[in-house]
Amino acid sequence: MMDKNFEPRIVAFLCNWCSYAGADLAGVSRIQYPTNVRIIRLPCSGRINPLYIVKALQNGVDGVLVSGCHPGDCHYISGNLVAGRKFALLKNFLVHLGIEPERVQFSWVSASEGPRFAQIVKKVVNEVKEIGPIEKMVKRL
Repeated sequence: MMDKNFEPRIVAFLCNWCSYAGADLAGVSRIQYPTNVRIIRLPCSGRINPLYIVKALQNGVDGVLVSGCHPGDCHYISGNLVAGRKFALLKNFLVHLGIEPERVQFSWVSASEGPRFAQIVKKVVNEVKEIGPIEKMVKRL
């Protein structure tokens, strides 16, 4: 039975140059988006170790958002393309383990796209809320 008061916990791994700046623009512009998201700022989305995502899910995070620069706009030339390949492999692996694919999402957000960042966060939170709390892979103490 689904708890109607369930509020998912989401971790967002954002590249410093574009996605984090987009999140910052959303905040400065006072664009409302759910407070369920905790942001982790990284130099580049290509530097995200897939084990960070797995570890977040093991620790009970209900969803993960990875966001980087648009293709062709990466400050590290091809870091976002590397992230896209890593992400595709990880997502297939998580599906194989029985984790719903909507729990882990990837997006492109530039520094000037504050409203887009807010829209993506709302979408991720709503999709994870619909799925419910994570039960697989969670370490129980």
